[in-house]
Amino acid sequence: MSWSIYYSFSDKITTSVTFQSLLASGYSILVNLRQMIVSGLLKQARFIESPHYNERPDADDISLLVIHNISLPPGNFSSNYVEKFFQGQLEPASDPYFQKIADLQVSAHLYIRRRGEIIQFVPFQKRAWHAGVSNFKGRENCNDFSIGIELEGTDELEYTDEQYDALIEVTRYLQQKYPKITNGRIVGHCDIAPQRKTDPGESFDWTRYLDSL
Repeated sequence: MSWSIYYSFSDKITTSVTFQSLLASGYSILVNLRQMIVSGLLKQARFIESPHYNERPDADDISLLVIHNISLPPGNFSSNYVEKFFQGQLEPASDPYFQKIADLQVSAHLYIRRRGEIIQFVPFQKRAWHAGVSNFKGRENCNDFSIGIELEGTDELEYTDEQYDALIEVTRYLQQKYPKITNGRIVGHCDIAPQRKTDPGESFDWTRYLDSL
């Protein structure tokens, strides 16, 4: 039996090969295919493209990770409204709350659902629109140099073990891929927009998360 796999060198050249050809050539697979990024996409994530992104001023300056939470309507974890929101396809008539947000152009790089499923909306080298008006240590416009991860949740409800496991695994890889993202440069949305935002909220266990990296 032969399966095709895809791998990338420097995220620029993608090649298709088969396990049979690899074994025949004596090639040793030294990478974790499940964690590998190809063209800025996380292999273990389901990709749903959002139109809400643009180019970074400097794609080599990815140096901040921002943790958010979201659920639509707030507290509802059984719908795909977040996916529709990030795609610009949210119908205002679907819920009264949506009338306030349906026209907003918002996205994140990753969205981690309650059971640990990871959905990617924007390639990492592109600028997702997740932070809004923001400031990190005197530097404004955090979208320019950050990666945004949304957790399905609220400020008050505990996040799931599956979400922590997925977030920790993804963060470890991102820190390897983008070494400027040190533990000291992982923040909540509340830290970079304190007058506007409170997420990921008091329910997020920062000690559990950071001590596992």
